[in-house]
Order: sequence, then C-alpha cells, then structure tokens
Amino acid sequence: MNLPENLKYTKDHEWIRIEGDVAYVGITDFAQSELGDIVYVDIDTVDKDINQEDVFGTVEAVKTVSDLFSPLNGTVLEFNEKLEGSPELVNSDPYGEGWIIKMSIADASQVEGLLTVDGYREVIGQ
Repeated sequence: MNLPENLKYTKDHEWIRIEGDVAYVGITDFAQSELGDIVYVDIDTVDKDINQEDVFGTVEAVKTVSDLFSPLNGTVLEFNEKLEGSPELVNSDPYGEGWIIKMSIADASQVEGLLTVDGYREVIGQ
C-alpha cells in the first residue's frame, strides 16, 4: 500500500499535498484499489467556493460511484484535465498524474486537523 509520508489524509480517503497557498487533492491508493477500475471523474465545482467535507465531485468505477469530499475550505481552481481522457490515471498513479483538483486554501489552520500517514493507516486498518 503506497502512502506517502509528505501528504495529509482524510477519513474519507482523500489525500492533500500543499504547495505554497495551493493544495492538490486526490484519492488514496487504498481508495482507488477498493473502487476498482475508474472510468470517469466528474468535477462540477471549478471556480466555486467549497467548505471542508463538502462534496466537490464524484469518481465513477465500473460498479459504483463515490463522492469526493473536500479536505479544506477553499476555491476549486482547476480540474486535472488529463483525467477527462484517461480517468485510469487515478488507479495507476493516484499521488502523481492522477491528482483530481487543485484548490486554494482559505483556512490554513484546518490542515492541522487532517490525518498524518500514521493516522490514516489506523483508519484503514493497516
């Protein structure tokens, strides 16, 4: 199970990587393996303000659709357009080319409330 130490995690299986005042968000290796082959990523929140734990889109796998929850308050700045033609990047490279959105960070103090890699391991029983 690939769980990078430099990321923060949510109990809902999103990861977040902070670069300056911007955060990249995707789903964890655990989440993509549980979902199976991802066939579509639907993000309809670009340029919208969202709150922590709001649904910002969905990931569709062969047998299920799963909501995506925002790890922080902020504005969705960008959707990873590579996912339009290659949603399977979420499966093959969830922490790299398979990132889902880029968002601004409205309240940096919320980052402290996110899970460390060890905290996330507890959530998934690893």
